[in-house]
Amino acid sequence: MKLAFSTLGVPGLPMADVLRLATAHGYHGVELRAHPEEPVHTGLTPAERADVAAEFKAAGIEILSVAGYLKVAAPGEDEAVIAEIRALLTLARDLGAPYIRVFPGGSPDQTPEEADATAARRLGTAAEHATDAGVRILLETHDSHRTGADAMRILGLVGHRQVGALWDVMHTWLGGEQPVESHAALSPHLGYVQVKDIASAEDTTPLPLGEGILPLADCVEILSRHGWDGWLCWEYEKRWYEKAAPLPDLLTPGRAHLSRLLNDSA
Repeated sequence: MKLAFSTLGVPGLPMADVLRLATAHGYHGVELRAHPEEPVHTGLTPAERADVAAEFKAAGIEILSVAGYLKVAAPGEDEAVIAEIRALLTLARDLGAPYIRVFPGGSPDQTPEEADATAARRLGTAAEHATDAGVRILLETHDSHRTGADAMRILGLVGHRQVGALWDVMHTWLGGEQPVESHAALSPHLGYVQVKDIASAEDTTPLPLGEGILPLADCVEILSRHGWDGWLCWEYEKRWYEKAAPLPDLLTPGRAHLSRLLNDSA
């Protein structure tokens, strides 16, 4: 498996500094948070996109994903959501990233069936754009669809190879799902896995990997046992928890912890 970290852990950091961190601490790739407050977002010009892609290529670091924030199950008109997906797909294509991330984002005003159908309809339409771009859309286990079983209700309706799953191990655990259950649901559609650690279900402040209660060892063991050789991406949510320890000092111990888990599961 290859290791990456998300720029959510280093909010606003220039790409040159992100690349220095990845290189210095032994990571293979970076998940780029696509937001107007970040250096990379859908408003970049073609020249700016080319510069970012060239920086990563020169550093020998891969762009794992462009992590967007649109909610595919949210109430409203389809056109705006599909247009935003297309913008993310184009950005990922231009940067050379294989994936984009989207959220479910269903509303309490919808029935689960309505939310599932809304998300599946939009993702099914966007799948053709994803095929043209050569980029895969990944639905993250999050918010209204936080478990693997929840996400599968949508993905089963879509049934397209360009639409898959992003397994956030915190959300499936918070949803009461065991890693073996999450893997069974998501494995046919799995793009990559986001790892993290927290103190408890009540305190989700990010912790260094291995210092919390999330079943990371179980997740890695299951993935290894099934011969999965994709990406583990550390999503350290510093942007939402300003008092959390700075990520740069944690990157080497975090990589070492994941490497131990991988060795133990081999």
